[in-house]
Amino acid sequence: MRNILNLMIISLLLSCSNNEKQNPSITIFDESIENIINSTAEIEELVDSLFIPEGPVWDESSNSLLFVDVLSNKLYKWNEENGASEYISPSGNTGYAPNLGQGILGANGLAIDSEGNILACQHGDRRIARIANKSSNDPMFETIVDNFEGQTFNSPNDLTISKDGSIYFSDPAFGFFDLDSFQFVDSELRQLDFNGIYKYNPKTKITELITKDIDLPNGLALSPDEKTLYINKMGMLDSNQRMMKVNLENNELETFFEDKELSEKYEGNFDGMKVHSSGNIFTTGPGGILVISPEGKLKAQLDFGPITNCAFDTNEEYLYVTGFIGNEKVYRIKLNN
Repeated sequence: MRNILNLMIISLLLSCSNNEKQNPSITIFDESIENIINSTAEIEELVDSLFIPEGPVWDESSNSLLFVDVLSNKLYKWNEENGASEYISPSGNTGYAPNLGQGILGANGLAIDSEGNILACQHGDRRIARIANKSSNDPMFETIVDNFEGQTFNSPNDLTISKDGSIYFSDPAFGFFDLDSFQFVDSELRQLDFNGIYKYNPKTKITELITKDIDLPNGLALSPDEKTLYINKMGMLDSNQRMMKVNLENNELETFFEDKELSEKYEGNFDGMKVHSSGNIFTTGPGGILVISPEGKLKAQLDFGPITNCAFDTNEEYLYVTGFIGNEKVYRIKLNN
């Protein structure tokens, strides 16, 4: 009898101990995701005192996280050894293109190309540009693409690169967004009357319009087989945010994921996203990061508060997250890999 009581006490203590270790900011909806997400992992704060951090990308060559501050027009670098420091300034508004002269004009989405260069979506310069991956206070950007059929882009926002080097990118008009009124500004400088999703082929120099049927597209990412392009639709214009997907064989657009209960319960926008090698999509959304299966099932929620974007390191050991207004920080959380 005593042995049985001892076993019950030990079991109870272990259970309490396990419960204490659970991170209350992590909610698991499908246990299968626990092979990627450790529900006891702690959220680490890496960088503070920013304005609007965005565009995180892992730079394998220096074992560092690159990210931007859109409002300060700067690109930063963070690593374990040195912490965060300014890396490239200015990042997205160099005087290349006419713009409003104020607002959200820095670089946004970033990528690293096959040669190790940085590709940046530049709000102020209204283009996608390439720059050498080195520190500079007098950067020399090379234009990759800055127009569609002769009309200057609005303000390219996010991008992803396919295996053949093609660049998929979104072009909402955030360079024409007034932070005081929190509304988009009508301007004669804006030449395109829609917010497009594009594919740029660097070999042919041809820019293809994938769709203009998403009123406010933002982050985007390719599925591992590159047959599907996921796109986040923000709800700032119609309060109807959701994730979309495009079948790249026929450019057919459809809703991939939406959850109005989440949107009503939590702060946060469908903004940036990344696709894990497992095919699961890690997207910013109501309540932080939402982890969604390729079938559109919500598997987990990681509550970082309002955030803008996320990125994995090379081996998917960590998920890095950039915060939004009121939460202007950079975080990371360790994953199971």
